[in-house]
Amino acid sequence: MTTDTAPLSLLPPLASFDAIGLDDLNRCLTAWEHKMGPLNRPGQEPWAWGLRHDGRLVAVTAASRLPAERVAGLSRADAFELSRVCAAEADWCRVALRLWRQAVFPALSAATGCAWAISYQDAVLHTGNLYRHDGWTRLAYSHSGTDRRSGRPGRDKWVWGWHADPAIRAAAAARQKETSRAA
Repeated sequence: MTTDTAPLSLLPPLASFDAIGLDDLNRCLTAWEHKMGPLNRPGQEPWAWGLRHDGRLVAVTAASRLPAERVAGLSRADAFELSRVCAAEADWCRVALRLWRQAVFPALSAATGCAWAISYQDAVLHTGNLYRHDGWTRLAYSHSGTDRRSGRPGRDKWVWGWHADPAIRAAAAARQKETSRAA
């Protein structure tokens, strides 16, 4: 006999992905020793989400307006930044990024009118596999100068981008390859 109803469960969800506050975001970024530290951008509160397993935060993400007027050829009207991805254990980062891309990006894109999300990857500390394996496109190379607020030295970074249309992502990837060859 088949039934269309799910079995009754008295257990809470094993995992959830929900909006969180700035205090929870920064507490996790600090505890998990994110290389960029807490997210404290003057004049803006990030859009933050947390992945919970058995009720405890295991990964966090945050999105913000672009830090500069233009990044990788995209303006603040075109893109917002996935400004933090961090987890208590590395494997949770991939899960959080995929949930963010599938569930949060479409809503943020609709709310902001931005068709792109960008994210920076430290070219020295990380391989880029987190974004590459999730289908993001490498858009540009960047080197930041000394941070005026913290005094931290600049970093070599890759700028990755996500657009919902695979043809647009492929065209951006082709432009990046052409730019790299010409340099």
